[in-house]
Amino acid sequence: MNNIKKDFLEAQQILSEFISDDKNFENIKSAGDIILNSLQSNKKVISCGNGGSMSDAMHFAEELTGRFRDNRPAISAIAISDPTHISCTANDFGYDFIFSRYLEAIGQEGDTLFAISTSGNSKNVLEACKVAQNKGINIVGLTGKDGGKLAEVCDVEIRAPKSDYADRAQEIHIKIIHSLIHYIEENL
Repeated sequence: MNNIKKDFLEAQQILSEFISDDKNFENIKSAGDIILNSLQSNKKVISCGNGGSMSDAMHFAEELTGRFRDNRPAISAIAISDPTHISCTANDFGYDFIFSRYLEAIGQEGDTLFAISTSGNSKNVLEACKVAQNKGINIVGLTGKDGGKLAEVCDVEIRAPKSDYADRAQEIHIKIIHSLIHYIEENL
């Protein structure tokens, strides 16, 4: 029982740390504005991440294409999560290129890449950022720890407070994702 309660107290402490820095909310608004600009220009938001971050990327996209809180028109979003694409690209080019190849295929100038990496150092996410930069695609990043290399290439980075394990960053990321979606829905 003590470890269970400890998990919740640790999560509460990390959330409190995030909430105490107003810059985090400014970054969420800035990220939302970048995404809104893409959507209002008839472009799309493309999300990616590995493991739990892929689940978050999928969750983000489905809340936009489906619905979050209220009925509204579908919003142009896609997560790079097709297993046939991933296995084909990993086999033919290597796992580092599973997101970048997809972005090469469907990314357009003015789109936004929503890149998620709790370490900020996922090579395949960074490869996608290289393609995004070359194609004029905006980059919004969700990171953790010290932001890693992803922090250096984002137009806007939103960083979860440093913690020992990725699960605490992912808990903050899902709150950020829901806040972003809410902001997009209210302002689109």
